Amino acid sequence: MTVDDRGVGVPDEDLPYIFDRFYRVDKARSREAGGSGLGLSIVWDTVREFNGTVEASKRVGGGMRFQVKFALYKEG
Repeated sequence: MTVDDRGVGVPDEDLPYIFDRFYRVDKARSREAGGSGLGLSIVWDTVREFNGTVEASKRVGGGMRFQVKFALYKEG
């Protein structure tokens, strides 16, 4: 599954940390203005719990692309 974000994107120096709990790219943004820095860490933990992967990359023209992959499960 791929999700595209058409926002301002994430600076290169922040990319390694975006899945860390409480990490916010915009340090000047207050909690009252929105964002606790938990959203992407919850995605990361949930996907990993189900043996999946999640990758983030910059989109050409701005924004981010998040790609979530799960292994195919075959009961049998």
